[in-house]
Amino acid sequence: MNALIPLPVIVPLLGAALCVVAARARMVQRVISLAALTSNVVVSIILFIRVDDDGMAVTQAGGWKAPLGITLAVDRLAAVMLVVSSLMLLWVLVYAIGQGAEESRFAAFNPVYLVLAAGVSASFITGDLFNLFVAFEMMLVASYVLLTLGGRPGQVRSGMSYVVISLIASTFFITALALIYAATGTVNMAELAERTPELSSGVRTGFSLLLIAVFGVKAGLFPLFFWLPDSYPTAPGAITAVFAGLLTKVGVYAIIRSQTLLFPPDAQQGTLLLVVAGLTMVVGVLGAIAQDDLRRMLSFHIVSHIGYMIFGLALFTLAGIAGAVFYVVHHIVVKTALFLVVGLVEWHAGSDRLSRVGGIVRSAPMIAVLFAFPALSIAGLPPFSGFVGKFALVGAGIESSEWVIVAVSLLVSLLTIYVMVRIWSNVFWGEAEDAQVEARMESEAGRVPWVMSAATSVVVAMSLLLMVFAGPLYSFAERTAADLLKPEQYVETVLRGGS
Repeated sequence: MNALIPLPVIVPLLGAALCVVAARARMVQRVISLAALTSNVVVSIILFIRVDDDGMAVTQAGGWKAPLGITLAVDRLAAVMLVVSSLMLLWVLVYAIGQGAEESRFAAFNPVYLVLAAGVSASFITGDLFNLFVAFEMMLVASYVLLTLGGRPGQVRSGMSYVVISLIASTFFITALALIYAATGTVNMAELAERTPELSSGVRTGFSLLLIAVFGVKAGLFPLFFWLPDSYPTAPGAITAVFAGLLTKVGVYAIIRSQTLLFPPDAQQGTLLLVVAGLTMVVGVLGAIAQDDLRRMLSFHIVSHIGYMIFGLALFTLAGIAGAVFYVVHHIVVKTALFLVVGLVEWHAGSDRLSRVGGIVRSAPMIAVLFAFPALSIAGLPPFSGFVGKFALVGAGIESSEWVIVAVSLLVSLLTIYVMVRIWSNVFWGEAEDAQVEARMESEAGRVPWVMSAATSVVVAMSLLLMVFAGPLYSFAERTAADLLKPEQYVETVLRGGS
């Protein structure tokens, strides 16, 4: 079973190579890409079941034992991230094929998309910080290409902003790796977990803060989020969906992994993370309120909801981390669904500006239904998964007597409801104020391709399954949190082959 662990990285990379060879045969590229991502889904589900039943799975690349070799490890947190990310990557690709825009016009789309998929998977399964850096760079290179496809106004400028900020973060990351290696003699995360407590408290705190800053750029934390609302809205629709759903969560995953595994309790920055979480929530939702187009509104909402995830982590309790894990899974699916629906709105109306679009509930009721379910979930209304996640986080905050962050999270939740109501009343319920938009919605050009609608429906259905199976998923999140709070199990399994 451990032989399956490298496949979520190897298969997409092989698929990317084959897509390059088949650059002139677009249908062949599509078959290769869909086959590679489908195999990732299957492998991820098998690993998920195996890890939840039997415990953490580890393999050492090339047979070199840790910490000398490259460790690939899948615990419950990595397993659930693999499953949900592989599912989103697959269905967003189906959506892109149905859209017939960048995917059909650029031979590089499929191979670069598969490289992105490999980078995402590598981020979750790597067992050392240097290969986490390599995975981030794979995502960066692929992201820049995908962000600038299509020739939209401002794409190159926004893409350059994204690259510059990411390169600065990468510079800090490699600097942090050099300092950590100089202080401990290793970058293997299991061995670091043993050696970090031997460092002085000041050095431990410094390393903790440095990694929070590095991964905070990737996650979009306050005040490091400013690149995100400018970069995502200009990207192609399918790419915006996968970026919104996945890439910031890779940063959140890295923060959760590093803070729970590498640092003892006296070096964990709970108070700082609570402050950052609160500011991230507030700034994100206020930014969303100030916008007039759907993509920018939802991009700011990504920032806002990253704050909820960090809120759960910052408590460093079983309930808090369980709530954070649940919320990460919920947000990946629901936010991807919302951005896919925005793509349908743009296709149908030719615009996503609130001041121009209206009446979609009458001209395209299916799009309105597909928007309503994830919107209600992201707003945190019962019985949807967003309510379960927020309820768990608020309960964990009350249990820890963190009244300020609890109050902030409730206020931001109310403001999120306001934003969703505003979108509904303008885009779906109101009247279109632009004659061209109204004419497009009534014409044949406004009919959405069925493949786009089908892919969006599948992702929305997944968001509803999170509601139906919220109980088992939260129980799994609790088991995951228990693992994260006992890093010695991770260390034992990686370094000494324990179970």
